Amino acid sequence: MRTLPTRHTVIIVNLGPPLHLHVPDPAAPPAVYDSFIAGMHDGHGMYEHEGGQRGIQLDVTPLGAYTLLGVPMGHLTNLAVDLADVLGPEVPALVDRLQEAPSWGDRFDLLDAFLLKRLEVGPSPDAEVREAWRLLAATDGQTPVAVLAGEVGWSRKHLTHRFKEQVGLSPKVMARVLRFQRAVELMSRGVPNWVDIAVTCGYYDQAHLNREFRALAGCTPTELLAARAPEYLTTTAREAP
Repeated sequence: MRTLPTRHTVIIVNLGPPLHLHVPDPAAPPAVYDSFIAGMHDGHGMYEHEGGQRGIQLDVTPLGAYTLLGVPMGHLTNLAVDLADVLGPEVPALVDRLQEAPSWGDRFDLLDAFLLKRLEVGPSPDAEVREAWRLLAATDGQTPVAVLAGEVGWSRKHLTHRFKEQVGLSPKVMARVLRFQRAVELMSRGVPNWVDIAVTCGYYDQAHLNREFRALAGCTPTELLAARAPEYLTTTAREAP
């Protein structure tokens, strides 16, 4: 199945068979993972599984991930990393406890307690990066980088450096991902009007929209729409801050 760039860092706590991942970084070979973290992506990936999936997925905002993980987010860009390599040697024991827990509610409580301890001691994002992210996310990527830099009082170069460190992508690339994600959301609402979607999402025209989809999703909008399976949750999802 195809994975698409989004505004989240994804944490998978896998309680079922391993997943086979092809991440967007062309230098990273396909690999098999149990529990892992997928950093911010600016391209599509692929994953395969052995039929059944069981586990917990957390979609974490970039700045929440920076505090939770305590590493420069640029180190995770376009990659998947074993959960224990980032969150430490306690992870295997945590996964064992989650496996043995009698209910999903108990599993969520165990995971919440583990993650909240890390959030209490993790680094805080710069106020300027928080504001730049807020403005960019609120406009679905349609605020120019020069405007962001002016609003937070930094040079474009300094903002780009700090933003990439704490978010995982530069403001310019993050804007592309946000516009793309908005377009994907709109096209999922019935029969899409591609011209209207292009205008709404800040593309010059439908040709520009098509080019961005090829770059970020590896296919055209119509190909993606035809290939997408209905979205559903097998358990319960929670979005972290």
